[in-house]
Amino acid sequence: MTHVVVVSVLFVSVLFCSADTLKYMQKLGASSLCDYLPMFWKETLLLLLQFVQKWLNSLSVSHLSTVNEYVFMVQARGIQIRENVKNIGAQVLEQVVRGAYSINGTDYAYDFNVSESDAPPTTYLPEGFTYLPSQVCPERLHTMKGRLEVNMSEVSLEEVERSLLEEEPNMAQGGHWKPDDCLPRWKVAILVPFRNRHEHLPILLRHLVPVLKKQRLQFAFYFIEQLGTEPFNRAMLFNVGYKEAMKDLDWDCLVFHDVDHLMENDRNYYGCTDMPRHFAVKLDKYSYMLPYNEFFGGVSGLTVKQFKKINGFPNAFWGWGGEDDDLWNRVQFANYTVSRPHGEHGRYMSIPHHHRGEVQFLGRYSLLRHSKERQKVDGLNNLNYSPLVSRRPLYTNITVSLSRMLAPIADY
Repeated sequence: MTHVVVVSVLFVSVLFCSADTLKYMQKLGASSLCDYLPMFWKETLLLLLQFVQKWLNSLSVSHLSTVNEYVFMVQARGIQIRENVKNIGAQVLEQVVRGAYSINGTDYAYDFNVSESDAPPTTYLPEGFTYLPSQVCPERLHTMKGRLEVNMSEVSLEEVERSLLEEEPNMAQGGHWKPDDCLPRWKVAILVPFRNRHEHLPILLRHLVPVLKKQRLQFAFYFIEQLGTEPFNRAMLFNVGYKEAMKDLDWDCLVFHDVDHLMENDRNYYGCTDMPRHFAVKLDKYSYMLPYNEFFGGVSGLTVKQFKKINGFPNAFWGWGGEDDDLWNRVQFANYTVSRPHGEHGRYMSIPHHHRGEVQFLGRYSLLRHSKERQKVDGLNNLNYSPLVSRRPLYTNITVSLSRMLAPIADY
């Protein structure tokens, strides 16, 4: 019953009462559908929203992660419906314009296929293209074919190590690799935080290592594992991973990667071009739609210089959610513009979970209201930790026990 209420409230508020819908309806000479709702229904909608808020507050934190994911999914469905409304409006507009541009049965030229979001076609190098080992690796190689087969079947780490090392015996301990047929354009550290997800590590490595090799990047994987009983702190783990990775090499940029995200297109280039960058634009569990425009989760990237300037991730987000929104704020405060892959390049699939999700962080909205003030005192500059570092053939494992005492926050 409560799920029906949530869907009903979000459907009405997202579809009928959104600013985007209003904009497209006004283009067609109509008003927002909200204006046609009788006062009774507006009051009912308000009561429903209040009821849902109380219901969410009454839930135990163990359920809230699932609820939040469910809300994102509904939100994405709402966006999809809005896009359909926009397309219908565009078709109506096309008929009107065709009528205006038609005189005595003669159609005058008018291009209806122009889209603000369309990017110019990208050219990839042809088969057989050669380059010298002394030349910088191209960014758009013929080896990058596009759509990938995504294999999410479970596999042992030992089997993946054996398979990938047979193909590339020269991969250095800790998963360091660089091409020998050209000079790598970028040095990229892949940071992956996790807890209780050991079964996902070999699936991610099996999928992503061949892609990065095809993209001719110099790369290494850093898996940062949280121990202890504190709620999961994804952001703080990224900060730890950054500090440890920079001890190995002077990396050009960092890719912050969820352990359960598998890209569907190898033309989603993980090099340092156009950063800050949000790679995971279209995720299957969100119906391949952005839940909201400021969404910065899943897989994102910044140059080392940018990450230092914004003082890294916040350390104060204990539990699921909010830290990627705070990172978005930090990027905006630094006057950076986030780029995203075009079209189908940003598609990802999510590996199913076989365990209970992390608890949701209920205090994130309060922290987000003070993002700008906290940025100077919460991040790389207040981080303390004691890592246990070990090297595997395909990655470096960094194990840490985290607590709030390790990242004290000064008054702001």
